[in-house]
Amino acid sequence: MGERGRAGQASLRGLDGAAAHVANGDMAETTIDLRGLKCPLPALRARKALSRLPAGDLLVVECTDPLSAVDIPNLVRETGDALEGQSQDGEVLVFRIRKG
Repeated sequence: MGERGRAGQASLRGLDGAAAHVANGDMAETTIDLRGLKCPLPALRARKALSRLPAGDLLVVECTDPLSAVDIPNLVRETGDALEGQSQDGEVLVFRIRKG
């Protein structure tokens, strides 16, 4: 997994291999690459990543397990966080979750 820097943002790498992007201001965006992992691992790793984020931060989850299309939205309902977006690029499912 490579870091995905953007103009105006500093890129950091977390201890778990996630690439975190600190935006201008107090909010951060963290991307975790869970491609190749099978159920229930994407939901479990997303839950763990969410537990480490402060309120208001964004978690971007990239995975390839088709069951994630059900598991990740269910996880978000359980945690009380907000699913801001869900998309698919080829076989990669991308979820944008705002920590509540």
